[in-house]
Amino acid sequence: MKKILFSLTVIAVAIFAKDVSMEIVKKKKSIPNVYINTISKDASKISKQIKKMIKRDLLVSSHFLNKEINYKVGFENTPNFATLEKKNIQLYLNLNIFKNSENGISIKMRLYDTNAQELVASNSFKIKNKAKYPFLAHKIAILINKLYNAPPIDWMDRYIIFAKYNKAKNASIVISDYTLTYQKTIVSGGLNIFPKWANKYQSSFYYTKFFNSKLVLMKKNIYTGQNTKVVSSEGMLVCSDVSSDGNKLALTMAPNGQPDIYVYDVKTKKRKRITYYSGIDVGAGFVNNDKEVVFVSNRLRHPNIFSKRIGGKGVKRLVFHSKNNSAVTTFKNYIAYSSKESTNNFGSYTFNIYLISTTNSFISRLTTKGVNQFPRFSIDGETLLFIKKIRGKSYVGISRLNYNKSYTFPLKSGKLQSIDW
Repeated sequence: MKKILFSLTVIAVAIFAKDVSMEIVKKKKSIPNVYINTISKDASKISKQIKKMIKRDLLVSSHFLNKEINYKVGFENTPNFATLEKKNIQLYLNLNIFKNSENGISIKMRLYDTNAQELVASNSFKIKNKAKYPFLAHKIAILINKLYNAPPIDWMDRYIIFAKYNKAKNASIVISDYTLTYQKTIVSGGLNIFPKWANKYQSSFYYTKFFNSKLVLMKKNIYTGQNTKVVSSEGMLVCSDVSSDGNKLALTMAPNGQPDIYVYDVKTKKRKRITYYSGIDVGAGFVNNDKEVVFVSNRLRHPNIFSKRIGGKGVKRLVFHSKNNSAVTTFKNYIAYSSKESTNNFGSYTFNIYLISTTNSFISRLTTKGVNQFPRFSIDGETLLFIKKIRGKSYVGISRLNYNKSYTFPLKSGKLQSIDW
């Protein structure tokens, strides 16, 4: 079994691949080049930032390439398609960016297809708070992606929520876009850790708060500010996953000293103990239509990944390499986890993210350098978010599972404790 797993580490993550029916790719048999031209009379600084963000989004999507050329036309004018073809530009994006209020931004966009020789999109976008301009850029990139029937990148328009250490016994919770460009602190004061979105709409989230020498699981609505106590416990208390319908929580609790896995029913407010091991069981995630949980346990005298059917008795080992596998996350029948590995004969270690399936022996390593931990799947399961630490600095890592590509975005202050999206 071990040999089979190790031999499969080099297999690409083709299990997630979908057909791409972009007409432009069919004609050119390559990834299309996009040129972005910005026009602005009163918002020139932010227009440069928006252009930079859209270029980054298109690059991260892995469906487009960016190319700079010396060719500009007015917003209302149609570009010369023969000129664009000579410059190897398949898509020409014209953006008219202007202020719509004291603090608001509006964008008019026109997208031209060189192969079709026509205008393929004309849209408008606006925000009241210019600090949220990254989400305008994300929406434009998502629209371009949809127009050409590429695999979805809608996750770009979702909030990331994370906890960051500011100083000893002090951690705040922040929402941001996936590049960490836009950030807003929504919980501060004291120790606030392990945020987890409560639903797919990202209207509320759960988090653990240290209060009066006890851990309390809280739920907060980001729009109303309502903060509600869910449950408290002695020892460890973390919400590591939420069922697909939002009605059940996978909790790590230690009311009797040793941490075990519990499932908490949001409606009845009752909890059910799932594991009964005398050692450590933590960090559960739902799999197989929320009928099983995957979790980390030291049953082998070192951390490893196991699964158990809710209500069942047996426990199944899922990982057969390394002696330190932790920080697991799930999406349907797929599991990503962090694994500690030696990098040389002198004992230097790194943590890499691995991807496996609960239904077969597939395995793939997704990272290569640094300390990579706390993986989280995107809502569609095709992208992985994780925390990367290099030389004492924290980064958000994005791994595009279809394309074997990863990107990192630095956190300018503080250190990342945990993350979700």
